[in-house]
Amino acid sequence: MSFDRNRTAIIADDHAIVRDALSQLLYNADSLDGYNFTICDKVSDGIRAIGAMRKHQPNLLMLDVTMPHAGGTEVLIEARRWSPDTKVIVFTAVQASGKIAELVEAGADGVFCKSDEMDELADAIPKIMEGARIICSRFSQMLEAVGDVEPLTARERQILNLVVSGQTNREIGETLGISVKTVDRHRTNVMHKANARSAAELIAYALREGLVDPSVS
Repeated sequence: MSFDRNRTAIIADDHAIVRDALSQLLYNADSLDGYNFTICDKVSDGIRAIGAMRKHQPNLLMLDVTMPHAGGTEVLIEARRWSPDTKVIVFTAVQASGKIAELVEAGADGVFCKSDEMDELADAIPKIMEGARIICSRFSQMLEAVGDVEPLTARERQILNLVVSGQTNREIGETLGISVKTVDRHRTNVMHKANARSAAELIAYALREGLVDPSVS
């Protein structure tokens, strides 16, 4: 039994060569089990990606993790808000278990490493469009190796970023509009999850796990 495999897609990556390569892949119906994609937009930063999602609400979003103005996790969360039925495939050069777990927790339908073969991604796209969730073998093994690690909440990620930027608990509270006591509670939870005993260890954990942009520090 056949059905319409025409779909729409947005590609978000800050490198033109990657956007072009993904476009060629999505245009090649023969390699995608007959799926044929129309590219609604190709964007180079996170803010434009969110705007494109609100405008087009495509069937598929191909999303880079590290982009200017808004990172992949933030775009993914907004994509779920504005277009909940869109399948989101995230790809990244960051090979850190914390970041991969964060993307899975945020609801990515597919997570792939930029060093993976294009054939692996091409094989996965039709399955994802039909409801599967696929994490590439490299990242699956990474997550299995670290076991069950409780992911950070959205608020905890905010606080972690502000700790890395050098803000005190009082400054964080003023930035987020919450009490110092609430900041301290969240920070304690983050340190527990990170198994960190000091601010220096917490910052090292954040950078090692790809949970913040190194330029923030």
